[in-house]
Amino acid sequence: MAEFKIVIADPESGETFQREVDGQDANRFLGRELGDEVDGDAVGLSESTLELTGGSDETGRPMRADVSGTRLKELLLEGGVGFKPSREGERKRVTVRGREIDDDVAQINASVIDGDGDVAAAFDGDE
Repeated sequence: MAEFKIVIADPESGETFQREVDGQDANRFLGRELGDEVDGDAVGLSESTLELTGGSDETGRPMRADVSGTRLKELLLEGGVGFKPSREGERKRVTVRGREIDDDVAQINASVIDGDGDVAAAFDGDE
C-alpha cells in the first residue's frame, strides 16, 4: 500500500507544511504526473487545489518533469533538478526518477494554486 509524505507550499505566506498520507488518500496521487492538479481533500485542504511540483524516491533521487514514466534514468546534467554544479561548465551523470508518481516515491512536493481559506489554519492542529 502506498504511503507518502506530502510537502505543501503556500505561495501567499511562503510557508510549507508536511502531512503524511496513506491508504485511500495516498491512492489519489498514484499515476499522477508533475504539473497535474489534485484536489486538496487528500491532505485536509477541502477547498483548495494543489499542483504537483516535484518529489523524490526513498533513496533521495529527485523527480524530473522531462523524464517520462516512473523509471530511473541516468542523465548528463549541467544543472537544474538533481545537480548543482560547483564550477562553470561542470557536467555530471546523475540518476533521476521520472515524472509519474508510483509506490517508489517517498515525498511529493505540492503547491496551493487555488482555494479559499487559510492554509496555516488548516494545518495548525497538526504541529
